[in-house]
Amino acid sequence: MMSQMKMLAVALTLSLSAPTLVAADDQALRAKAQTARLQPIPEVIEDPVDNPVTPEKVALGKLLFFDPRLSASGLISCNTCHNLGMGGDDNLPTSVGHGWQRGPRNAPTVLNAIFNVAQFWDGRAADLKAQAKGPIQAAVEMANEPAQVVATLQSMPEYVEHFAAAFPEATEPVTFDNTAKAIEAFETTLVTPNAPFDRFMRGEDDALSAEQKEGLALFIDRGCTACHSGVNLGGQGYFPFGLLERPGADILPPTDKGRFEVTRSATDEYVFRAAPLRNIALTAPYFHSGAIWDLKQAVAVMGTAQLGSEIGEGEATKIAAFLEALTGEVPTITYPILPAETETTPRPQP
Repeated sequence: MMSQMKMLAVALTLSLSAPTLVAADDQALRAKAQTARLQPIPEVIEDPVDNPVTPEKVALGKLLFFDPRLSASGLISCNTCHNLGMGGDDNLPTSVGHGWQRGPRNAPTVLNAIFNVAQFWDGRAADLKAQAKGPIQAAVEMANEPAQVVATLQSMPEYVEHFAAAFPEATEPVTFDNTAKAIEAFETTLVTPNAPFDRFMRGEDDALSAEQKEGLALFIDRGCTACHSGVNLGGQGYFPFGLLERPGADILPPTDKGRFEVTRSATDEYVFRAAPLRNIALTAPYFHSGAIWDLKQAVAVMGTAQLGSEIGEGEATKIAAFLEALTGEVPTITYPILPAETETTPRPQP
């Protein structure tokens, strides 16, 4: 019979080797994720091109982001469709805009949008300042005009002071361009660090559950990272929706040809920017059509449409569990007290 001393030694060896093996597995998974170009949110956020971020510019941008008077009706702000209390979107299939019109596409989250290569589902805006101008002028969204926006802002002395502080070198600080730059500066602060995935990638083995680790491995092995990589796990390139099998018209409306509307190239028909996956658990419904509300179902659809293979219930559950580990720390935003109107402030238009 084995002596008590030898049994104790064997037990001690097993107790020490098990964590070592687990740590080795975690390190291998981490390296696998790095090879697949999956990245944690960086600790330092670079300023946007041609728009140095300052505290004054961020403070102004925050006011503008929440101010519905940028819209013709005086009812719709940036936060209406990109609600910072609901994951940075509006949790609707497609957004409701001016005169209760329905927009054609699902509103993407504004959280972590600074990391996208371009903005909108079709990438028609090169950066966040270009994106900020679009909804303000779109008839189906805020339905306003640049001159009217400037007149509104110039009518309020507090705004004039904020613009002067944010753009001290400008001879005319209150402009439509500067309005967009200030909104962009504020949006650079809307990042969500320290998701369980970020902590895992930085060496915290226990940040992900066993199921989430399996989901991460499946996410890579199944080929999801071909489109969903980088800091935002997406938002970096354009791909045909229905690469291998086109979804039904409810998910892929035939009238929305995606990036084709920007480039007019036949090869861009039904091509869309890969959706960023950070905080995806907070931003249902999914896809540009907003047709799918269940995250596991969205995973299954992508398996058939993009990978050409069925992702079963068990694998979809694990991948969805990993995707939930992409939910980071959403910044706490205090609703601002907006500048008061004056007698010269343009009145809302129906």
